Amino acid sequence: MSKKIENEEVDIIWSDRKRHLGLPISFTKYSLSEDRLFIKTGFLNLREDEVRLYRILDVRLIRPLGQRLFGVGTIEIHSSDKSLRDFQILKVKQPQAVKEKLSQLVEAERDRKRVSSREFIGDSDEADDDMDDENLLG
Repeated sequence: MSKKIENEEVDIIWSDRKRHLGLPISFTKYSLSEDRLFIKTGFLNLREDEVRLYRILDVRLIRPLGQRLFGVGTIEIHSSDKSLRDFQILKVKQPQAVKEKLSQLVEAERDRKRVSSREFIGDSDEADDDMDDENLLG
C-alpha cells in the first residue's frame, strides 16, 4: 500500500484506526512506513502528525482487561520528537505484532542513521544526593 505525502510516494507497512468496542469507528488513523509513523486525527479539522522512527526512544504495550476482551491494545511511545514527545497509538488490532514490528523498524532506522541513544541512570539531583551522603560518611 502506498500513501502520497507532499508529492512523495511512501510505502505503508501497517495501518489501522483507533477502535471503540473493537470496531474501527473513529477519525483517528495510524500508519507506519519504514522510516516514519503517521497519526491523522479529525473529521472537519484535520491534523496529521509524524515522527521519524529514529527519534523513538521507548515502546510499551498496555492491554487492560477491557481492551483484551475486544482484541485491541494501546502502544505507548516515548520519543525525542519536539512536537509529539510522548504519545499513544490507541486501541489497535494485533497490538503485540504492531509493537514488535515498530521496535524492529526503530532499531533498523537507528542503525541506518547511526543514531545512538544515551541512557542515564537517575538524574543529576539524585547523583548530587549520593555525593552528599558519601561526604557525611567519610
